[in-house]
Amino acid sequence: MSRATAPVPIDDLGAWLLGFTQPGALIELAVLALCVALAWGSVKGLQRAFNPDAERSIWFGRRGIDGVLFPLLLLVLAYGARALTTLWVPLAVWRVAIPALLALVAIRVGVKVLEVAFHGAAWLRPVERTVSWMAWLAAVAWITGLLPVVLAELDQITWKLGGTTLSVRTLIEGLLSAGAVLIVALWISSAIEARLLRDASGESLSLRKAASNAARALLLFVGLMLALSAVGIDLTALSVLGGAIGVGIGFGLQKLAANYVSGFVILTERSMRIGDMVRLDTFEGVVADIKARYTVIRAVSGRESIVPNEMLITQRVENLSLSDPRVWQSTVVSVAYDSDIDLVQRLLLQAALEQPRVLREPPPMAALSAFGADGLEFTLGYWIADPENGQLGLRSAINLRILTLFREHGVEIPYPQRVLHVRAAAGESGVQTPAASAGAGS
Repeated sequence: MSRATAPVPIDDLGAWLLGFTQPGALIELAVLALCVALAWGSVKGLQRAFNPDAERSIWFGRRGIDGVLFPLLLLVLAYGARALTTLWVPLAVWRVAIPALLALVAIRVGVKVLEVAFHGAAWLRPVERTVSWMAWLAAVAWITGLLPVVLAELDQITWKLGGTTLSVRTLIEGLLSAGAVLIVALWISSAIEARLLRDASGESLSLRKAASNAARALLLFVGLMLALSAVGIDLTALSVLGGAIGVGIGFGLQKLAANYVSGFVILTERSMRIGDMVRLDTFEGVVADIKARYTVIRAVSGRESIVPNEMLITQRVENLSLSDPRVWQSTVVSVAYDSDIDLVQRLLLQAALEQPRVLREPPPMAALSAFGADGLEFTLGYWIADPENGQLGLRSAINLRILTLFREHGVEIPYPQRVLHVRAAAGESGVQTPAASAGAGS
């Protein structure tokens, strides 16, 4: 490492602080400000050119300066500017700016990747604060010259693990390397997921979701293997662990494994897709998301049911929109036997067609379905294309309209009627006399 990049010893800290009072420090500050302006302008121009999704952009973030690209580009410019300014003035400002920018890049990469990969997780905020504190403390230790001293002391604390000698410094460096590898794996998997799910809808959405989950699982597995190698763990020892995991899956984890396998089967077969209207037992709703282990079904009332994927494979599930999103509904109404049949059918069709959610093709149908005990039973059938918006409200609106139209045109909806036969007592004279009584309570 050259003299320009070497950390400042603690004995030279006073001399280094004195360098901030020299005129050369103003030149460094001016060059640093120019680098900030160039990085900010470049990021803004690229953001307008690419117009990324602010919620899912790791490079640009929401405002450009809170993404990864701004501190990374500023760090590159700062390294170049430091190499030029060191030819004319002694370094003072750059000794603070470079470690600070490295810490900022590490924080932005870790935080942004975690936000995209685990959006909305409850543990995300504490992890972000921990990463920020660790990065800034490392930067302060580097600036003050304490970092080499601390690392040298940590290197003296060692222990033997099998045939390998480990130190605290080696363990910390391995954990940092493992974290960096996993962050890169999550970054790549998030980019693949965003690419696959972009403009995806209908039948392709579930298949792309399956490919996205498989790519993330594969990348995290490879990243975990590389991370374990970076920590110093012999991967040949994992063969015993793999056998133990296989035994555990065979006995205690078979349900969990079955759910994961069922999730991939559902996604690849596309027997159930995101956005489908399904009914499982007595719960009906829209498939909101399909995870590797479970599926989220959201009812029109807002309730969400988390269903293990194995249940969707082994039990009977009604998919109301698998091959056709149109759903048939019906309502039954009784009229008096002396009613005008043609008028009744016309009024029923009018009540259905007045509702905008009822499809015109195929058209609704009003049919005389049965000769009831109290009147003629008509069934009004109609098709809708949006069952996810609810069905009870539409049926209620049609029934209310039928009631209004029947009252306007004098069509009678009969009350239930019962006929009672009264027998004379034994030995009494007289004839059996039928007595008719109408009404619901007779």
